[in-house]
Amino acid sequence: MKSRDLSAILKQSFGFDSFRTLQKEIMEDSLAGRDVFALLPTGGGKSLCYQLPALVRTGLTLVVSPLISLMKDQVDAMDAAGVPATFLNSSLDIEECRRRFDKLEKGEYRLLYIAPERLMLSGFLNKLRHLGVGLVAVDEAHCISEWGHDFRPEYRHLATLRELLPEVPILALTATATGRVREDIIRQLRLKDPAVYIASFNRPNLMYRVLQKNKAYAQVLEYLKDHSSQCGIIYCQSRKTAETVSKKLNEDGIRSCPYHAGLGASERTRNQDLFLRDEVRVVCATVAFGMGIHKPNVRFVIHYDLPKNIEGYYQETGRAGRDGLPAECVLLFGAGDTVKYSIFIEQKSDPREQELAREQLRQIVHYAENSTCRRVILLEYFGEKFDAKECGACDNCLSPREKFDGTLAAQKFLSCVFRIQEKSGFSVGLNHVVEVLTAHATEKIKRWHHEELSTYGIGKEYGRPAWLEIGRELVRLGLLTQKAQKFSVLELTAEGRRVLVQRVPVSLTEPLVPVTRPSFVSRSWQAKSRPGEISCDETLFERLRQLRKRLADERNVPAYIVFSDVSLRQMARDRPKDKRAFRNISGVGEKKLENLGDIFISEIAEYCGTH
Repeated sequence: MKSRDLSAILKQSFGFDSFRTLQKEIMEDSLAGRDVFALLPTGGGKSLCYQLPALVRTGLTLVVSPLISLMKDQVDAMDAAGVPATFLNSSLDIEECRRRFDKLEKGEYRLLYIAPERLMLSGFLNKLRHLGVGLVAVDEAHCISEWGHDFRPEYRHLATLRELLPEVPILALTATATGRVREDIIRQLRLKDPAVYIASFNRPNLMYRVLQKNKAYAQVLEYLKDHSSQCGIIYCQSRKTAETVSKKLNEDGIRSCPYHAGLGASERTRNQDLFLRDEVRVVCATVAFGMGIHKPNVRFVIHYDLPKNIEGYYQETGRAGRDGLPAECVLLFGAGDTVKYSIFIEQKSDPREQELAREQLRQIVHYAENSTCRRVILLEYFGEKFDAKECGACDNCLSPREKFDGTLAAQKFLSCVFRIQEKSGFSVGLNHVVEVLTAHATEKIKRWHHEELSTYGIGKEYGRPAWLEIGRELVRLGLLTQKAQKFSVLELTAEGRRVLVQRVPVSLTEPLVPVTRPSFVSRSWQAKSRPGEISCDETLFERLRQLRKRLADERNVPAYIVFSDVSLRQMARDRPKDKRAFRNISGVGEKKLENLGDIFISEIAEYCGTH
């Protein structure tokens, strides 16, 4: 296929004028029969990399996906674009499965979505040879790696496909994977000399912000009231918190539902559908709610509690702004979260697991407390360098925290670490140093006679949370080292000893300030043109949203399958008067133009006539 042919199909069937980064190259290599590994960020258009080629490729495109609850929506989206597709999973009865399989054998479908456990049944594998498979697309490919954040044992059996269909190219797709996971995916799927495409992890349309947690529910409620027309996800550490927050929101007039592994399968599916179909604005969830949430208009993701690691945090925040329009990612950070996770870590029986968990905790706390660009920290984790001096879309770049002369505070902290080691002959952890500085008469302090130290109680000018931040910043500055071993003990570095002995000036960052009523979007962010923003007639946009919701309900599909927010905002900006103009709207392919064009054009004309 030539590039211009793919571009013509892109517009005709999917309504887009141009490809996103690397999409065209991935399609061309795959259509040429080559194995491909593709890492595209959430919202980067992974699905299109196998959906569009399915229209021109000889044979069936087999899509392996763990997302049983979303297969129907994906097939509905294909149907709306005029692409014949189906799915096979446990939600169908035997008769319906047989009917769909008959159509597959007749070549009536271009795409088949199937879960790995269903695919690997011996009966299905035997039939697979006769379906004329032209491509195997493995979505969420990181699930095959034990080093990935969402390992699924059933994915390990997919290597059988290479033996069963040796000449069929494989396309492995994921939104997040470290270098180690990428190599594991390629090895486990037995990809042969694959073309490897890795797009930037940067999501310019996402605004990152960290707030000191202070009356967390009040903070969240205020935000939701200020963003009354938007929908989003609130991630909670525990099932109980997810239930409690959801219940309180409903009592305060904000439609919400919980989602966690403790709910029955039918209730989880129901709650997910309510959110996907805009029946509720907010879902309060644990990490069980996540992979494959293809709702494009999630405008915010709030972390009510500290995530366990940066990879999970990136994946969860990535569910915001999939449509490319501006969205916000807010982390409520409190020292108590760190303490809770530390207790969980100590309860792990495997020392290696403990060490890994401590390192992951250190990294996410470093992200939360650091005063440098948050985007730089996130991208560095995935081995990517962010060249700009500031991103213009995080709190640290838009509203930098003040620096202060922290020489005295640093002297007190470093001296306390030194005196403890000198008296006891061993090092202690961060919490114990802070307890000595603030004169907490704990059992360990009494047992080791640390109340006799000259540094006992010399730090009462700061509270415990502030001293914890100061200690962690001294680690980041290289004056202390925090070893990821049992108890994560603190020790002075050579530079730390020099600073202590020579009284070298030390500049520290003002600790995170508790905010009761958070301004989640700074004035700077509001004043600037935000990446992905489409200015339009907001009243007309809201009217088109209501029309979209009615049409979606009539068709029993989520609203975004009718049209995305991007399409509606362009309509509310350009106000197309006829089908020729309507065809220029992003997301308007030939089938949607035929089925929906007149309805939306009429609505826009009626609005313009009265305004």
